[in-house]
Amino acid sequence: MTSPLTAAPDYAERLIRSRRAVRAFRPDPVPTDTMRAIFSLAGAAPSNSNTQPWTVEVVSGAMRDRLGDALVAAHAHNLLSVDFPYRDELYSDVHQRRRRDFGETIYAALGIDRGDRAARDAHNAESLRFYGAPHVALLCAPANADARMTADLGMYGQTLLLAMTAYGVASCPQGLLGFYGNTIRETLNIRDSKVLFGISFGYALENAPVNNLTITRAELDETTRFHE
Repeated sequence: MTSPLTAAPDYAERLIRSRRAVRAFRPDPVPTDTMRAIFSLAGAAPSNSNTQPWTVEVVSGAMRDRLGDALVAAHAHNLLSVDFPYRDELYSDVHQRRRRDFGETIYAALGIDRGDRAARDAHNAESLRFYGAPHVALLCAPANADARMTADLGMYGQTLLLAMTAYGVASCPQGLLGFYGNTIRETLNIRDSKVLFGISFGYALENAPVNNLTITRAELDETTRFHE
């Protein structure tokens, strides 16, 4: 008989490789009991000295609609408020190449030409309505957090994404949501928190072309060195 530990690598392989970012959702909400189970499981994520510095705002229903409207309005008026500094120069040439390849794959699936700025902007506005997902989770850090603490939120975020996958819930991590910290705080009446990113989630619209892409990954030797 195969023990659970012996079977774990195969399950982990299937779980991790089956997780993908979904950009078209059905409107069906995730049951409350399922959501509570997912977020409870995500709380097992590691953090520095077990500090667990994250807070998570899960937004659904009418408040989700209100937040989407506010984000789209902020985007239209270029009201950016980034809690954690960002600039394109952070990325080296190889990282920029991967970004371009990814963008071309996504836009091709959406039927958007490379030079069609209006269509791209419309797509960004759609992303601020969470790609139609019925829920969004906003991952926040304490008001005094700096870049170092974001590592803990990253570990929590990946754990949350895998927990959603295990429960059959589709998701899309969205860094763009972290560009509108003030809008999110004002709409949700949040104080003393910085917004790092959001995760839209629900059930995938399976026949949407954008949900059936093959996104390439770097080869192991490109990213990993083994020292002996």
